[in-house]
Amino acid sequence: MALNKPGFKGRGRPPFKKKEPDHRINEYIRVPEVRLVGDNVEQGVYPTRKALELADELELDLVEISPNAHPPVCKIIDYSKFIYEQKKKQKEIKANAKQTVIKEIRFGPNTNDHDFEFKLKHAVKFLEAGEKVRAYVHFKGRAIVYKEQGEILLLRFAQALEDYGKVELLPKLEGKRMFLTVAPKTPGKK
Repeated sequence: MALNKPGFKGRGRPPFKKKEPDHRINEYIRVPEVRLVGDNVEQGVYPTRKALELADELELDLVEISPNAHPPVCKIIDYSKFIYEQKKKQKEIKANAKQTVIKEIRFGPNTNDHDFEFKLKHAVKFLEAGEKVRAYVHFKGRAIVYKEQGEILLLRFAQALEDYGKVELLPKLEGKRMFLTVAPKTPGKK
């Protein structure tokens, strides 16, 4: 079975295409002069050839850090180590970024007191853990005629959670659901 792709002849897998590096390095830097920065180099503007010679002497790579500057900024470093450090930084930034978790609690327009209290306890637990709570009343069929009851239920829910969180979004009807969003007062501990 042959694939109908341009430039591909024969059987099996199409040829492997190597990913281009994120930075221009060594002889791929095609500008007449560069601004050199780094630890073991005197900083300043050098002809590209001279910068490459310095990198060769130190047995390191000349890496273009800022290509849009005039002249482009280059650094003499070990490229593989540089890439490793960048990936490590990105991973650290990603790990420190806080993911917002929204927990949903569903009510019906005629939810009884026991169910309300049960769901309220769950909401308190979520807010204490630092998660947002989105409560909604789902109106099935002709139950939409009880939208005032649904709004009263959500406002009662918000009032009961006053000590644990603050209301971000007041009850709002969207289609067959009426939403209320409550955010925690203090950041959660994980």
